[in-house]
Amino acid sequence: MPVSDLQGNSLLSPCSYGNITVRTMSRVSVLKSGVRPVARTASLERHTQRFLELRRGLEQIEYFCKGTVLKRMMKCGKPQCACASDATKRHGPYFELTYKANRKTVNVKLSPEAAPLYTAAAQQYRKLKTLLNRLDKLSKTILRHQAKLAESQRQD
Repeated sequence: MPVSDLQGNSLLSPCSYGNITVRTMSRVSVLKSGVRPVARTASLERHTQRFLELRRGLEQIEYFCKGTVLKRMMKCGKPQCACASDATKRHGPYFELTYKANRKTVNVKLSPEAAPLYTAAAQQYRKLKTLLNRLDKLSKTILRHQAKLAESQRQD
């Protein structure tokens, strides 16, 4: 089956060697600056579309909070209590939200009813951080592409 690129140039058919597929491409025109303008703008467009998709992901974020919800089983401190000698008989579960503020660890006690809410909020926070890191990286890539494009247009 013949394959063609975005400009309609005919490419050789892909050849398969086991799990590896090899495609040979025809020559692509290059400007004096060594830049392939069509490939750059296509790449820029692809990055921009991905950026917009990720930005729409921000709308999916619900309430969030920084930290981790811990489920603790505690010793009461009485020497005669079963919890002193047997770890399976400790008291609890007691829930705590742990996070850092001003370089200090903060522990907030939570009710059993509040624990799942804060667990979900902490998960949303991690999702938000991941999304922002991806947006930051992609934004820097787009800015580099735009800067190179502006530079090549200035030279022409």
